[in-house]
Amino acid sequence: MKLLPLDRPEHFELVAGWLTRKENHQWLDFGNGRPIITPALLKIMAQRETHFMRIYTADRDDVPIGILGLNSVDRAFRSGTFWGASGEKSFRNRGYSTIASSKFLTLAFRELGLHTINTWAVDHNPSRRIIERLGFRLIGRQRQCHYIDGRPYDRLLFDLLASEHRELDEAQWRRPERSHQGAVYGERSAQPG
Repeated sequence: MKLLPLDRPEHFELVAGWLTRKENHQWLDFGNGRPIITPALLKIMAQRETHFMRIYTADRDDVPIGILGLNSVDRAFRSGTFWGASGEKSFRNRGYSTIASSKFLTLAFRELGLHTINTWAVDHNPSRRIIERLGFRLIGRQRQCHYIDGRPYDRLLFDLLASEHRELDEAQWRRPERSHQGAVYGERSAQPG
């Protein structure tokens, strides 16, 4: 598995395609009620210091399968907000999102010198399990602030300090390889944040 910078035109197109799917964008919030992220907007985000993004790949052929990011990166306060989305659904339920997120957090803490990373998950979003596996702690609930199909949902708020982060052992967390075609959909994309 690799974490690649989001810096190629084909990657902007690919990731924007992932983020336009309702199954992904319903769990995310890029501000101003913006449900759709375009390749041009991703390119702008990738160039700003307030954003930090990486594509994660499969093992065998470095096929991009998801995106991880930090928004609201503040170097003075040494903080950022974590989020992610699985793009290639046939790779779900095999631990890729969990391992990639763990490696990404290690990179963010080391490379950016962050002290704390926060995230949130819409109540009932299965990606909450990933957030908890990564060691994030529940710190609160923002009530009825996230709308999906016209219904309000709570957001569960989490944070993680650099001193609490432990990178997960890939061999321990990865599930056995299954056929790319026959994989079962399981992990939800999302926010972690």
